[in-house]
Formats: sequence, structure tokens, C-alpha cells
Amino acid sequence: MAEMVDSKEIKGIAKQFGLDNPSVAPLGSGIIHHTYKVESEVRAIVLQKINTNIFTKPEALIDNYLIVYQHLQNVGRIRIPEPVESQSGDWLVKDDSGSCWRATEFIHNAYSPDSAHDARAAYTTAACFASFTGALQGINVSDLDVVIIDFHDLAFRYQQFEDAISRAELFKAMRATHVIAELRERKHFVDFYQSIKNNPAYPLRLMHHDCKIGNILFDRTTHEVICPIDLDTIMPGKYFSDVGDMVRTMACTEGEESRQWEDIDIRKEFYESIISGYLSGMGSLFTKEEKERIHLSGLIMTYMQAIRFITDFLDGDKYYKTTYPEQNLNRALNQLILLEKLEDHLGLTGTLNL
Repeated sequence: MAEMVDSKEIKGIAKQFGLDNPSVAPLGSGIIHHTYKVESEVRAIVLQKINTNIFTKPEALIDNYLIVYQHLQNVGRIRIPEPVESQSGDWLVKDDSGSCWRATEFIHNAYSPDSAHDARAAYTTAACFASFTGALQGINVSDLDVVIIDFHDLAFRYQQFEDAISRAELFKAMRATHVIAELRERKHFVDFYQSIKNNPAYPLRLMHHDCKIGNILFDRTTHEVICPIDLDTIMPGKYFSDVGDMVRTMACTEGEESRQWEDIDIRKEFYESIISGYLSGMGSLFTKEEKERIHLSGLIMTYMQAIRFITDFLDGDKYYKTTYPEQNLNRALNQLILLEKLEDHLGLTGTLNL
């Protein structure tokens, strides 16, 4: 993570949003942007320095947020933090170094948990993100800028994987032989993705694409959900994207950095809560085909993440930050084991009969 921004600089940006001599405090534990609570006697806002190394078109983030905010205002189902204009009427403010800043309302008496500690929290998280996707029905998916191209395109990720194998250094390819072979054995997931990519029974919907309980605001008094936050990755996606990633991250007994191979397993109560919570939040929006294949979601997303980790290992660790040489290989093995546990949990063996 880049060094913290100087408090004087933050106060200078805050002044452009109408706050004189405010207090400044870091907010949240995100690793992408620099985020601060900035508060004066008049009001409090969330001030954020956008990481333009990852989000190269900050204007697109603003445009997307404004479309989503106005739509949710119109339908009146979910409240997200109100965007804040600068005194000059701009949504983005640049500092002396050219960095881009934005501001939203600070919602008082709210908190975001670090993790889902029980199955009930997993259900609540899944239901919240599903309801959010449901509330976005009515926005034309083409109206939003796609901020990360081919993010959950499994065919694209698989081709990257095969390309990385073809150019990998021999010793790396040899070290990854087991993982490569097992992932190739499961190419039926790619075939399934290809079969639904342009199938109207599996429509594109606007989804959050970063579904974790830390991206939900809860009321400190009632502990009820207020709204999802961190909306930069809202993009069109297929039915499996959000629910599958929640299965991958919340239903597993170990995190993706764990090398306790024998301890990696499925928390069955969490798994069932995620699936039932998501289906409840989606209501009648899912098609018959999507409901029938809901349990493929975790498989697809875990398979995709294993591919992304091993691809990065073979390519020289260019995407994911690493702290030791075989970290991405171990991450891929972790996800492969999780995939095998999911297959066991669901009673799946061999090629999918779809």
C-alpha cells in the first residue's frame, strides 16, 4: 500500500468540498484507495483518494455511481451514501500532484464487520447483495462503464492460463504440474460458461463483484443492514459471480493464504445460508435455469480463482502481491483443494452432466 497522505493535503482537499479546518481520521481497511472520515462543525464526509493505477478512468467511477445513486433514489428501495459536490460543482477534485479525490456523505452510527462469524451473518450478507442486484433492475447494463474488462469471463481467464503455460519457465511449469493437470481436467466449467455466455436464460445483470460483509454498512443500534458500500466494481455479470464468490470466501474453513491443506473444508451451514440468502434476496428475478444451476456458482468462481493464481505464478507474479516465491502457486493449490471439497460436498465427480 502507498504511504499515507499528509493531513495538511487532506484538509486542503476537504476545503474544496466546503469543510474548513476539519478533523481527519483514516477510515476502513481497504487496500485500493486512501479513505478518510473528514468532519467539521457543520458536517462529516468520506473523502477518498482514488487509486488510478487500478482504476485508470476515475471519471467512469463517478459516472457509474451517479447513475446507480439516482436510480436507487427513484425506486426508493436501498439508500447508498449521497455523492458530494465540490464548491466549484465538480464531483472529482485534483490535488497538486494530479491525484483524484471524491467525496460522499458519511453515514453516522454505522459500522462494517471484518468477517461473517456465523451462518446467520452469511445469510444476511448474501441476501443484501442479492437485494442490491434486484434493486438495480431497470438500469440498462450498457449505461455503465465496464471498469475492469473481462473480469469474470471464464473463457478469457482460461485462455490466459493456457498462454501462461506456453511461455512459462520450465522450472515453474514443472512445479505447477499437478495444479495445471487438475485444472485442465475441469475444463468442463469453461464449456459450461461458454454455453451460457450468450444464452438469454442467463441474462447479464448489474452486480457488486466484491461481495464481503466488510462492504456492508450495519446500524450500530439495531444491527440491521443499511446498505452495501465500495461500489467501484459494479459491472454486468452472470448469475454465478456474486453468490459464487461469497461461497468461495465465506463457506471455506481457511482463507486463500492458508497452507494448512488438511484443514481446508466446507462449512456446510455457511454454504447453505449463502445459497438460501441469495435466492431469498433475488426473489423471482432468477430464471428457472439459474435456480437449477445455482450450486455451480461456487465451483465456477473457485475454479476461476485457482486459474488466476496459477496464471500469475507462471507469468512471474505480475498481478497479485507476493511475499515469498511460490505464494501464488500455494494460493492456487489452496483453491484447488477447496474446489475438490466443494465437488465432494455437492456429490459431483467427473464431467458435469449439463
